[in-house]
Amino acid sequence: MTGAAEHPFRAAVRPLVDAMGGELVEPGEARADDVVLSWEGHEVVAVRLPHLSDSLDRILAELERRHGVPLAELDRRAKQSVVRTLEARGAFSVRHGVETVAAALGVSRFTVYNYLNRDADRENTTRSGE
Repeated sequence: MTGAAEHPFRAAVRPLVDAMGGELVEPGEARADDVVLSWEGHEVVAVRLPHLSDSLDRILAELERRHGVPLAELDRRAKQSVVRTLEARGAFSVRHGVETVAAALGVSRFTVYNYLNRDADRENTTRSGE
């Protein structure tokens, strides 16, 4: 938008769209798979969602920024925490998700599966002890 103040609703959704890796576009430029958002009965903005495969790279970059070092430099406990976070965000439902995460963490796929299984075992033990 040039020359005009940004609509408050558009400004309000911008941080969420940025965090998702999406893009804001004018409603008239929306494609069939974009989500058009309205405010008080008027189309204000369309959201172009990222491809799922791009989302994993974005999440990994976000985690790296949060930790302040490349993920491969984290200690084992921190890497396990990263894997738990990624699992909660659905990273392993993406094709080649385990391989992508393993490469980012500087570990083998086997190690990622071990972290996942360790958490599943821990959860099952907690549930059976209730």
